[in-house]
Amino acid sequence: MAGALVLEDGTVFAGEPLGACGTAGGEVVFNTGMTGYGEILTDPSYCGQIVALSYPLVGNYGLSGGDLQSARPLVSGLVVHEACFAPSHRQACWSLDDFLRSHGVVALRGVDTRALVRHLRRHGTMRGVITSRLAADGARGPRAQELVRAARAVSLRGVVYRATCSCPYHLSGRGPRLVVVDLGVKAGILQALLRRGCSVTVVPATATAAEIMSFRPRGVVLSNGPGDPEDATWAIAAAGELLGQVPLLGICLGHQVMALAAGARTFRLKYGHRGANHPVHDLILGRVFITSQNHGYAVADEGLPAGATVTARHLNDGTVEGLEFPGRQAFSVQYHPEAGPGPGDTGYLFDRFLTLVADRDGRLHASGPGEGSMHHNEERRAG
Repeated sequence: MAGALVLEDGTVFAGEPLGACGTAGGEVVFNTGMTGYGEILTDPSYCGQIVALSYPLVGNYGLSGGDLQSARPLVSGLVVHEACFAPSHRQACWSLDDFLRSHGVVALRGVDTRALVRHLRRHGTMRGVITSRLAADGARGPRAQELVRAARAVSLRGVVYRATCSCPYHLSGRGPRLVVVDLGVKAGILQALLRRGCSVTVVPATATAAEIMSFRPRGVVLSNGPGDPEDATWAIAAAGELLGQVPLLGICLGHQVMALAAGARTFRLKYGHRGANHPVHDLILGRVFITSQNHGYAVADEGLPAGATVTARHLNDGTVEGLEFPGRQAFSVQYHPEAGPGPGDTGYLFDRFLTLVADRDGRLHASGPGEGSMHHNEERRAG
């Protein structure tokens, strides 16, 4: 039995079945991380996507409960070059194959992932279909042509509403009460807040500003999530009402949602930023950080609203990686300060937000690692 990844442009990448049997469609993207496949598989930001891992060997340390960023994977499929079926790690609870099978995720091994990544870099992210069954006539047969048509029909609209929670829930802590708007939140973000003693209420992406404020939060976090930020209409509307009313922190999709709420524009990147080694220049601190990223859209420089300050830029392509709204108690970053997977050097941003929450004047302090960030070493170990 042979499998294949079929792209909307008609390109077919052959492979052997891994994980669950079946066929699934999605947006085909690649991640350049050398480790962290457990976190990648369970990151809700990958909802509706077929993820190709560029590192050639995947699965050698298995998966454990500590890797998981959500209750179940929302990826449409996984593509790897070589899969390890017998992991060697004392904390491993599942092999990669067992985990994929148990959650019904269609995957392929034996794919020329280097060629696939080069193809996506050259032509851009595109839609595709992954299947564990392809007829003997392969790339030229009617089955392949049928899959090309299916790939072209794939839609990613509404994925944020598939990734969000269905109702509010509470995570207890003795510190300030925060609301996290779940646009597809990673467990790492919630854990970073809980480690800092926060009392956290998580609400769905459809929550209105009035519903959010009914919990009387000291601050609000707009989380990461999947898809086109312009599709998150409820969250954009809520963020627009909350700006200036309560301290706001936006992360990844939340960064884009906050920007749209303030009047900025977003645009689709050719092949996105996905990996654990993206260099970002923090313009406030004058330092460069290696960051974990997972997004296919960015905030446009053109049309930034008056009062919005760019606080960080990606060193590879110069795109906006951070925004601050002076006087409106709000800032945001495009990357993941909680990492998972990746370096935890930017975990100090949670401390900066809590300083903003505690400051009655709503002033944003330019503290960085080792500058009043008591959780910095802990975040480094967690990363």
